Amino acid sequence: MPDLILALDVTEREKAIAIARACAPHIDAIKIGYPLALSAGLGIAGELGTTGLPLIADFKVADIPNTNQLICDQVFNAGFSGVICHGFCGMDSVKACVASARAHHGECYVVAEMSHPGGKEFFSNGTPEQIAANAVIAGADGIIAPATRPDRVAVLRGFVGDKKILSPGIGTQGGDADAVSELVDGIIVGRSIYEARDPAAAAQSYAPARRRQKR
Repeated sequence: MPDLILALDVTEREKAIAIARACAPHIDAIKIGYPLALSAGLGIAGELGTTGLPLIADFKVADIPNTNQLICDQVFNAGFSGVICHGFCGMDSVKACVASARAHHGECYVVAEMSHPGGKEFFSNGTPEQIAANAVIAGADGIIAPATRPDRVAVLRGFVGDKKILSPGIGTQGGDADAVSELVDGIIVGRSIYEARDPAAAAQSYAPARRRQKR
């Protein structure tokens, strides 16, 4: 069964810290995107790091190799343990992100297919499969695949083998944790937890889908 990763996309620093601390006993990692990083700065990683949980920077890094490496270096120097990049920029750009992750003893995940409806427009016709295969060749730790389309997760699993798959779209977007829990290594849940009246209770409700309880 997979880990539970909180996608913490609130924009208020204090609120983010409060939610993270409340949910910490019930989750396995925290994913931070641009909304929080741009409002609170990369230094938020240090504050959220006090939870003791791994922090993943979901910046979907997508540029030329040199720029990718510069971005990822900043991410890891700030205290993140993982980064998410796009694969459509090409193998060399992914390898730059992977190289940065290795230099900082971190992890790199590659978006193979996105979870929203529009994700099917260009992540189609074999493109996700090629991205997944390239992620393996580039030495990435795993891929991002949509919980909103479990059939696609199953297909992509065939391309990445035992590499990790982290799957967003659970809850508000319509993805079902039970539908993908046997296929992935991490389920990513955002609004269904952080917009709940009691975020900790909402996070705890996913306990049956977690691989382990936090020690």
